Amino acid sequence: MIRKWLGNGIILSLSFMVFLCAGGLFFCNRDAPVHSGSKIRQAIQVSKNNRYFQLEDGSPFFWMGDTGWLLFQKLDRNEAEIYLENRRRYGFNIIQAILLHDLSDVNVYGDSALHNKCLSFPNVTPGHAFENKEAYDYWDHVDTLIRTACDKGIMMALVPVWGSVVKTGKVTVDDVKTYGQWLAERYSHFPNLIWINGGDVRGDLFPEIWQMLGQTLHRYDSMHLITYHPFGRTQSSAWFHQTEWLCFNMFQSGHKRYDQRRKTDDSLTWKGEDNWKYVLVDHARIPLKPTLDGEPSYENIPQGLHDPREPLWKAKDVRRYAYWSVFAGAAGHTYGNNAVMQMHRPQDGYGDYNVRNYWYHALDDTGATQMRHLKNLLLSRPYFERVYDPTLLVETPDSGYNTVLATRGLSYAFFYTYTGSRFDVRLDKISGKKLKVWWMNPRTGIVTYCGQIKNKGVRSFNPRGKKAEGNDWVLILDDAAAGFSVPGQMTIPSAR
Repeated sequence: MIRKWLGNGIILSLSFMVFLCAGGLFFCNRDAPVHSGSKIRQAIQVSKNNRYFQLEDGSPFFWMGDTGWLLFQKLDRNEAEIYLENRRRYGFNIIQAILLHDLSDVNVYGDSALHNKCLSFPNVTPGHAFENKEAYDYWDHVDTLIRTACDKGIMMALVPVWGSVVKTGKVTVDDVKTYGQWLAERYSHFPNLIWINGGDVRGDLFPEIWQMLGQTLHRYDSMHLITYHPFGRTQSSAWFHQTEWLCFNMFQSGHKRYDQRRKTDDSLTWKGEDNWKYVLVDHARIPLKPTLDGEPSYENIPQGLHDPREPLWKAKDVRRYAYWSVFAGAAGHTYGNNAVMQMHRPQDGYGDYNVRNYWYHALDDTGATQMRHLKNLLLSRPYFERVYDPTLLVETPDSGYNTVLATRGLSYAFFYTYTGSRFDVRLDKISGKKLKVWWMNPRTGIVTYCGQIKNKGVRSFNPRGKKAEGNDWVLILDDAAAGFSVPGQMTIPSAR
């Protein structure tokens, strides 16, 4: 039992180990503190080491995003309050949403976003009072929801215009220049804002549009970070890494399985489900910029996206995408849910992508409730010093679902296995004569302490349970002298 749990060669008394592991010295992080929800007063910045994000006061900011793409178009004020409060409660601090999904966009109150479907002519009326239907327009509703998010400690990552709109050819460079300046001047004073250029589109399609929009936002709003949301299985760095306006990279690992690769897929960009490889590509570029997976496979969406006969991606899959990319060095991660990302409602009919429930039913889907365990874990250890380090593992990580990802700081190390695979660790890569050994269950956040080991040599670790997809575990090794708290138990610094 002990050899199966801690691994071969660990010198600890049998009775002591049985007490620790079988006897149940457990620490439950299901209710570990998340962001307090206090109103955001600081914009986020790129950290000094150019890998992560921080607040203006220097405290770490871990991007824990949700795709609420059609928030502004489909939800009223009360519904938005329900959605944002739910996400705050589950530890999300970023909502990705689209300002214009179509030139004909109308919100739930019947207000049009644009005059005559013209991007350079936003439909703005005098006044802002909600009680006055003539005064409360589409953009006032956007303002209200951004402020609601701000009060809950949530950042809004806004896509000015979705890629499909630009691909119609109905948008000109002059249009986005005018629209981009208007957006920047209207929203530059909001502290809880990030700009996402693009929108599910390759950067080499209409590059003049994306360059002008990025340059304009950067010129008229120097306060907020800007990135680019690319097409599936591509990354923003392929086209815009050297631009001044791109503050950090974003990739979309997409919705396909390993075996769903097509002959038309670019061999240079195809990474299948190995979303952690996008991080390594981005971090190899100069200058170094933060990066993250802005759209992995959504929970409860068909594998491959378009065929309703395919099985659905589940919570185990969204956990794997999150831990793999973050342990490879990503500055955060974005979760997605099929019903929530399209804010599917009864009046929408069948909806898209074989959606099977409504947004308010999907808020508590399993994967969404589990993302906070990753954020809590990362922020419970020295944050900015953490790096991806495959040399911690005896075997190189590249074996499909059996891949183990390793990341470390100076005095701690984390290892993620999706299948509960056994793996061998080189123990002399972090400080300390002795190491505390912990296992965290990513499904529950429960942490189990398993005693101390000497920090030398190679040790084999084998998690509990049978080897299987979704039997995922995180091994935590701490310098015993560092005095760290239980992994995942901490208070996230709030912006004050």
